[in-house]
Amino acid sequence: MAGMETHEDSALAGRIALVAGATRGAGRALAVELGRGGATVYVTGRTTRERVSEVGRSTETIEETAELVTAAGGTGIAVPTDHLDEDRVRDLVARIDRQQGRLDILVNDLWGGEHLVAGSVFGKKSWETPLADGLRILELGVRSHVITAALALPLLIRSDGPLLVEVTDGTAATNRRYRENLYYDLAKNAPIRIAFGLGEELAEYGGAAVAVTPGYLRSEQMLAHFGVTEATWRDAVAQEPHFAIAESPHYLARAVAALAADPDRAARWNRKSTSSAELARAYGVRDVDGSRPDAWAYFEDVHYGGKDGTPEDYR
Repeated sequence: MAGMETHEDSALAGRIALVAGATRGAGRALAVELGRGGATVYVTGRTTRERVSEVGRSTETIEETAELVTAAGGTGIAVPTDHLDEDRVRDLVARIDRQQGRLDILVNDLWGGEHLVAGSVFGKKSWETPLADGLRILELGVRSHVITAALALPLLIRSDGPLLVEVTDGTAATNRRYRENLYYDLAKNAPIRIAFGLGEELAEYGGAAVAVTPGYLRSEQMLAHFGVTEATWRDAVAQEPHFAIAESPHYLARAVAALAADPDRAARWNRKSTSSAELARAYGVRDVDGSRPDAWAYFEDVHYGGKDGTPEDYR
């Protein structure tokens, strides 16, 4: 994977990380880039080589993610975990404690609700949304985050610089607008408040909690939706013009890896809500194609604000 390095290869050597929800998309890339920095990364999710989660994709597994972490230079350890199952999360934390004695970085990238959003949520009023689907969205996007943080933070605070990263969709600023549906709005605003609140609690331990969001993400699932690949993704712009401002999962992941390697991260970022683009500017990070896309600025200025501009102006 030549050309992928964007920060010192050993910047995270000796660090212990848990990426919860690392099967695909941003979670997989986050695990790989933390591994590229030298970290030992526990990767969790519900899709394994033997079992497929409700998302219904068998093409990405946590075992494959762990192998990618190791190939990048770290140590990847796959642990099948349903983060809505408290006992499974307790077992996961106990395993990390037993094997490592501490946890330095916790990335809460839990979601897996795209099939619900696409099928019964977007474009519908809250009372038109099947209640079971709405509540499942809150379980996947909120309850899983709370369970994981509650059970992992006692181990995280043993670190000399604990870092919690809450991955969501949108920043506090961009999410001032209603996010398409009540359940989705709640699910994507909650991690921002989780980071804000837990940042307050982690401060006395020299720690930081940060909410981060990618822009228009070219995840494996999104590429499949448009029938393109990472090599041919620009072909999808004819179907969806906004796809021209899309970014790879490694853009956010590179930025978060740089954040994790920053000794001043607590002073700079604790309790804040930020984006891949803002972190990229702060740390000199670029996407895999050398660009620095800022999808949220594009949407704010051009799509909503009526300003003249093209996606290329924001790359």
